[in-house]
Amino acid sequence: MKHVTRALAVGAVMTITVALAACTPAAGGGAAKTDFPTTVTGPLKAWGFDNADEVGTSRLDYAKALLASKKVTVTMDATQFDAQKFTTLAASGRIPDVVQMSASFVTTYAAKGLILPLDKCYSAHNVDPATRFYPAVLGDVSYQGKVWAVPQFYQPPAIMLNMRVLKAAGVTPDQIDTSKPAELLAAVKAMTKLNGKNPTTVGFDTQATGQAGLWILGLGGSIIDKTGKPTLDNPANTKGIDFLKQINDAQGGYANVKSFTDSFDFFGAKNQFVRDQVGAEVDNQWYVNVLTPFVKSVDIQTVPFRDASGQPFTVSSGTAFVIPAKAKNPGAACAWALALTSEAAWQKAGEARAQTIKKTPGAVNTGLFTGSPAADKALRTQYVVSTGDAGFDQTISTFYDVVDKGQTFGSSPAGQQIQTELQNAVSAVLTGEKTSAQALKDAQGAALRAYQQVAGNQ
Repeated sequence: MKHVTRALAVGAVMTITVALAACTPAAGGGAAKTDFPTTVTGPLKAWGFDNADEVGTSRLDYAKALLASKKVTVTMDATQFDAQKFTTLAASGRIPDVVQMSASFVTTYAAKGLILPLDKCYSAHNVDPATRFYPAVLGDVSYQGKVWAVPQFYQPPAIMLNMRVLKAAGVTPDQIDTSKPAELLAAVKAMTKLNGKNPTTVGFDTQATGQAGLWILGLGGSIIDKTGKPTLDNPANTKGIDFLKQINDAQGGYANVKSFTDSFDFFGAKNQFVRDQVGAEVDNQWYVNVLTPFVKSVDIQTVPFRDASGQPFTVSSGTAFVIPAKAKNPGAACAWALALTSEAAWQKAGEARAQTIKKTPGAVNTGLFTGSPAADKALRTQYVVSTGDAGFDQTISTFYDVVDKGQTFGSSPAGQQIQTELQNAVSAVLTGEKTSAQALKDAQGAALRAYQQVAGNQ
């Protein structure tokens, strides 16, 4: 799985909103009813897997060979997903049979009737999605009692620690506890170094806008209700945002913190852990892979993000495969998507990753976080061994410990727009432009309009 940049693709968010605005709402997801025969044949057109690494290509080869035995020929459009392109193709009827996209897009297309519900796809192949996938992962692609996609990957966030910075400040890992605000703030202040108001070391890079949902949900708030409507103005949401502001204010203010963290060589040899520019940082699991070339240059550990009651907490994310309503070969599309996310396919991916690591001096196997509990467990048992570095071993173990503690952000036809409005609200609070209550009220109004535009008056 390729790494992604820290910033969210706001342009894509706006594109999907605009692209769907012209469509007539189909309340309840008015997709055509389709059976998914297990006896399949003929051409299958797929769209996804741009810049696939060995984890992707090995699974593609496995699924292609499996379907070739059934006389299915697979052709792949390996370009990046584009919302405008998808909507145009869907309207024209020239849509591929199966498409890979962010799981956060899925419910939007379900509400518009542009993709098929896949409950019959799963049952036709005797696959129980509740068993194959983590509950949080499945929650991202479920809407109105139906499952609309086949998800893959799940990169849980946790808090990575720079032990050199902690030790120099007299801070211990147990003090980096998001359920104990006063204690955490004291630790942040102890680790932070300022030149005037400009940080030279931040005690805690909260990744405030990119991980806003983690802070709000983890501290008792809500973003989307069970029907898919936004709940950004929930009074409980102010707790997480106000805490983020306290942390950033303790480090010189959000503008100064952001300017400093934006300068990090995040993927490079002079990254913030190598240069001791950060004490603690919220990171998704894939970032461990970024740091593996620098094992000898960093001193890390990891602690879970904790909810208000002190329990480990994380949130889901990932991509998913959908089958468009006008797919010409939905049976083959179903078989292909399920093959790609089967334990056998992930085994091929594990083997391919292990071979890559074997050929790369100093490389570390941190495991594959697939979205599937059984696959994760099997691959960890077979391939994740001691790295020889206690901090990396502890970090890898911690991410595995939290992966089943996840919560879905919620599934909504306006999910991407809700996330955008939430980020805007958090930015307004952190910069002092608005109070948290006012920012969330404004965000709720915009998000609700987007929801009604896509879903109608449901």
